[in-house]
Amino acid sequence: MSEDFSKLKRPKEAMPGFVKQALKKQGLLEAYKKRPPFQQNDYLSWINEAKLQETKMKRLHQMLDELEKGGIYMKMEHPASKKKQ
Repeated sequence: MSEDFSKLKRPKEAMPGFVKQALKKQGLLEAYKKRPPFQQNDYLSWINEAKLQETKMKRLHQMLDELEKGGIYMKMEHPASKKKQ
C-alpha cells in the first residue's frame, strides 16, 4: 500500500525513535506501514501527546498489541487489518 499523507487534515506526526525501535524489535513495522496513513498518524499523535513517559509507553504497547493481533484500531474493530488464518 502506498503511503499518501497528502489527504491528512492534521499535520503529519514525526515518528519518535523509541516507537520505530519498538516496531522493528517486535517485527511490526510492515504491519504499521500497511495501515492507512491517517491511522499511522493517529497512533503517533496519540503517543506523542502523552505528557508522562509512562503513558507514552502504555499507548505504545497498546498500538503494538493491536498491530500484532490485527483487526483492531484504537480498541475498535478494524476488519481491513484482520490477519488471515
